Amino acid sequence: MPRLSELNTDALNDAQRLVLKSIESGPRGSMGLVGPFGIWVRSPTIGQMVQSLGATVRFETSLAEDVKEVAICAVGTHYHAKFEFAAHQRLARQAGVSEAVIEALRLGTDPQFDSPALSASYRIARRLLNDHRLDDETYSVGIDVFGENGLIELVNVIGYYCLVSLTLNAFEVPITANMTDPFPDFR
Repeated sequence: MPRLSELNTDALNDAQRLVLKSIESGPRGSMGLVGPFGIWVRSPTIGQMVQSLGATVRFETSLAEDVKEVAICAVGTHYHAKFEFAAHQRLARQAGVSEAVIEALRLGTDPQFDSPALSASYRIARRLLNDHRLDDETYSVGIDVFGENGLIELVNVIGYYCLVSLTLNAFEVPITANMTDPFPDFR
């Protein structure tokens, strides 16, 4: 059960409407107040900055979509963020990530990758999530595969989705009716 009451768009103040307009006029399109967006709209100063960062890391990096989605799903699983994983497993499929990899990510087991970029994305995400840093070997792999700019972008994608996952979990944001609960054993 969500911790925040349902938010009606007709009840938004001007600052909240501006955040919603920014979300919906950007690359995400008409999202409404689902997922973290309904939370960020409630706190417009933070919400505007966070949604802008999200649009940047999601749509304006040099990283391939499958690379980002593997990292995002790894973050969602780490935090058992139901909405996050449910939303991004669909996007991972659309980006060409195999069902076997998505299922391994959901289960928290190490997937078998055919792509060095996907393997590196997962490895970097897991190291940051578990160790809170990159060892020299993982850092070198990241530089070799993504270059300096790409590694910076990937680290920020991972960090942003940690923020998203914690936000979703703190406020117990439910999955939508068209989503399947990826972690039914977790609250």
